[in-house]
This record gives sequence, C-alpha cells and structure tokens, in this order.
Amino acid sequence: MEMEAPSFDIPIVVNDRVEYFIRFFQTVARDRFVNWLKRSGRYVPIMRQILREHGLPEDLVYLAMIESGFNPTARSYRQAVGPWQFIYGTGRKYGLRIDEWVDERRDPIKSTIAAARYLKDLYDQFRCWHLAAAGYNAGEGAISRAISQYQTEDYWELIKYPGLKDETRDYVPKMIAAALIAKNPERYGFNGIEYDPPLRWKEVIAPPSTPLETIALCAGISLAIIKDLNPHLLSSSTPPDGPYPVRLPEDARLPLETCLLSARPQRKQEGVFFLTHRVKKGETLYSLAKRYGVSVEELKKSNGISDVRGLKIGQEVRIPRRPSEFVQLQRPKTCKKVFHVVKHGETLWRIAKTYRVSVEELKRWNNLKQDAIRPNEKLLVLLD
Repeated sequence: MEMEAPSFDIPIVVNDRVEYFIRFFQTVARDRFVNWLKRSGRYVPIMRQILREHGLPEDLVYLAMIESGFNPTARSYRQAVGPWQFIYGTGRKYGLRIDEWVDERRDPIKSTIAAARYLKDLYDQFRCWHLAAAGYNAGEGAISRAISQYQTEDYWELIKYPGLKDETRDYVPKMIAAALIAKNPERYGFNGIEYDPPLRWKEVIAPPSTPLETIALCAGISLAIIKDLNPHLLSSSTPPDGPYPVRLPEDARLPLETCLLSARPQRKQEGVFFLTHRVKKGETLYSLAKRYGVSVEELKKSNGISDVRGLKIGQEVRIPRRPSEFVQLQRPKTCKKVFHVVKHGETLWRIAKTYRVSVEELKRWNNLKQDAIRPNEKLLVLLD
C-alpha cells in the first residue's frame, strides 16, 4: 500500500536546482544530513509549536535545518551563531541577550521566537515566503535592491540575474530539498533513522552568580546535562546581574532552595564563594575590582597574584562573593498549594490578580509555555 504524500505549508517547487540539492544530500552530504535528521527529533517539535503560535508556516523549521543542522552551538565564519544563525546585530534587534554571560542566539527556544518575529517582518515586507527566506539569508536590503533592479518579485526569476550571491540563489532550493527529504526520508533512501527524543524541560529561577555545578548537584543530575539543556549559558555560573531561568530535565529534583542553602561548592574560605571570570583584552585587576564591587587586594589574595599587571587574556580569575549577595537563597517559604479550576472566559492575568501572584509564576508552577488556558483546566497556585 502506497503511503500518502506529505503535505507542506510553504510553497514547494521541484525544479532542476531543487533536484540537485536532493542528490547532494543523498550523496556528498549524506552523513551530515543523517545527523541533521537525528537531531531534528529533539528540536523540530518545539520549533514547530513556536512558529505555529506566531502564525507562521511550520515548515519554515527547515530553514533552521539548512542554517545549522539544528545545532545550538553552530558558528559560521561570519560569526552567525545558533540554530537560526543570527548575527549579533539582528539577534539584538529581535530581543536576544548577547554578552559574556549569556548568548541567547544559542537558546533553541528564544532564538526560534526571534526567528519567527524576523520571518514575519520579512513576509510582511515581501508577501512571499520564498522571498522572505531569501531575505533571511541575504538581508531584506539585498532582496529589495534586486527586486527594484530587475523589476520582478518572482524569486525563481530573480535568481536568474547576477544581483544575488550564489548562496542566496541556492538558499530556497536547498530548504525545499531538505523539507522534501525530512518529511519522507525513506523515499529518498534515508532508512532506519534513530531520531533524538523531543526536548523536554522544566525551569528553576536561579539566583545571581549561582554556579551551574551547584544547581546540578541539588537537582541530582550531571553538569553535562545542565550545559546540554542550557547551551546559551557561557559561564560556569548564572549571570551576576539578576535571577536567571535555568532549564532542568523533567525528572530533576525540585524545589532546590533547601539544597542550595546548604550547598557550598567552590568555597575557599569561611563565608566566601567564588564565581569565575575569563580575562578579555584590556581588562585589569582594577577594572575587574570596579566591575564586581570588590577590592584589588581581595582579587590578589583570592588568586595568589602579586603583580597587578600580571593578568593574561584567557586567564580565569576567581571573584569572591559572600552569601549575603545571593539574595534569593533566603530561608525557603512554606507555601500552601491551591488548585484553581479555570472558568469560561478567565485568563492567566485575571487568575494571577485574584491570587496576588504573577503570570510568570503561574506559568512556571504549571509548566505552561504560552498564555492560553482552557475551561476546566486545573492550575496549581502556591500561596505564602
């Protein structure tokens, strides 16, 4: 019995260039494409959900496939980063945090939200998904100039002219080829693919400068798992500028507060903890002391440094922090559990206002990824 052909929500055109990339993925890049398919099992479900929530075609997920092979830590020679390969400026424009502590271009969730917003803007401008995808690759300016120069808004006509780079000419054919294979791999000779399980997680809001090793210890998991679920965290600790959400496996131990209170990783002297800073060009003990609010003498003592001019680029410097600075590690609150049954017409905002909690707390307690709720749904509420 012949299987039903898969359907698509992006326009599919099969021409010589698309067939060329199908053969390319089947032969020259076969091993690479097998890895992409395996990795797609982990990321495609959540990426599709995010695209759907933003009102976009779900098959735009294959744009991420050809950009990075769904690799959160991918980096191009142009310094584009993450599964959606954002450059610094575009990532910041669409709300991604990028600094020495966090690079949310590597976050498969937040980067997909940013990509959805960017693709929606591109479609609003060009009213064509082929042109929007080309704009994602080349930038909207390059596509607009080509349209103006050659007086056509047909992507397939536009790529016949020399105004666009080869990479952009091949971008849409490559995406279509990847989509055709990914949706029907057996037809194209990709049999027996062992897909990675879908990404599942829950979050804990960690205090500033909490070592990831401490979180792993308290959650009863390995540090490698923490790093795998949080590829956007660049340091060995959470950012020092405020509480930050850390993803954990669904079966991790929670709550963590009591454990975090008693855990003392990286303790070198009574009442003092350390976070690690990797020295960059131009940084000195004086600039680090000012930045972290400690004295130069404390930094020298904590790192066994005698010469204040002795820092080297890439050197790890221990920054002393005292327990009083870990403002979230106070005595755990005793909370009362209440289950609220959603009534017709109620919203998360209204329920949060009723119980004097925040919408974000409601979402975190109930592992909600969006604001939509249904009548008769039970929501957990924790009251002081």
